[in-house]
Amino acid sequence: MTERNRPYRATVTATDRCLPSRVVTNADLEKVIDTSDEWIRDRTGISERRFLDDEATSFLAIEVANGLLRKRQIGAEEIDLIIVATITPDMVFPSTACLVQDRIGADKAWAYDLSAACSGFVYAITAGAQFIESGAHEKVIVIGADKMSSILNIEDRATYVLFGDGAGGVLLERSDDDGVIGFELRSDGSGGENLCLPGGGSKSPATHDSIDQRLHYVHQEGRAVFKVAVTKMAEVSLSLLETHGFAVDDVDLFVPHQANGRIITATADRMNLPSDKAFVNVDRYANTTNATIPIALSEASDIGRLASGDLVQMTAFGGGYTWGSVLLRWGNVHDG
Repeated sequence: MTERNRPYRATVTATDRCLPSRVVTNADLEKVIDTSDEWIRDRTGISERRFLDDEATSFLAIEVANGLLRKRQIGAEEIDLIIVATITPDMVFPSTACLVQDRIGADKAWAYDLSAACSGFVYAITAGAQFIESGAHEKVIVIGADKMSSILNIEDRATYVLFGDGAGGVLLERSDDDGVIGFELRSDGSGGENLCLPGGGSKSPATHDSIDQRLHYVHQEGRAVFKVAVTKMAEVSLSLLETHGFAVDDVDLFVPHQANGRIITATADRMNLPSDKAFVNVDRYANTTNATIPIALSEASDIGRLASGDLVQMTAFGGGYTWGSVLLRWGNVHDG
């Protein structure tokens, strides 16, 4: 859809996040796996992460949805659509989004989950924006939420230390002002085996054998993923800016997927992006997968890193492979 024939714009009007209360430091991990605080910091930039205890992913997502409604001071009956990006749904079905829809009382909304690994929120906010820009909907909740601790193998130290649990989200609304400007989304299924969760689907359902083979845990070939992630995140970010007539210097805040500190630094370097323009909180929350970008947006808004009119770029890379970038003009966001 071209700039001229868009009947509406999709603008972020509220942000929120939910992090579990239990903090797990690198020192805590030293007690249960063969690792060290220095090893983790040097390779990832991570100091601590949050782990959820007895609750499931929907608990985090529901908290975010209610927070968005409270900040915007509207009722759940005004919501048209709920999209939850997650790779750790409460169950195969019903979708986590349907659980959220029920718990917040959004009786008029329809809901679905979106699975694109760490790129899920970028995919989901793009999808939500399309429903608004087409004129079909007025208010869409988009959430990224994951309980990664539920699918981590404690015997795989290189992967175990990378992830945390959390959720974040935005409320998108119909507006005449600038909002979501454009997007560029990509995928390459040939790289899927390097970052995947082999078990749990129809190919390898839960059996004694699949459990013994550790198929229900995240599998990652770190070196292969690192190289592709840096290249693709930088390429898609620069391509999207060029498509819409912007330069890197025009970006007020770059919000990358918080996979690890090295990937963020390498991506920014490849783009010639000043380091102070990239928002980084991976040191405190680790990789919360679908939640990293919305958590960062919420935090950046709360601490004054975002102002109305700022040009914001969100870029992610995840298993699939999937990757993509979204450009938006920050609006008057309600902070409660």
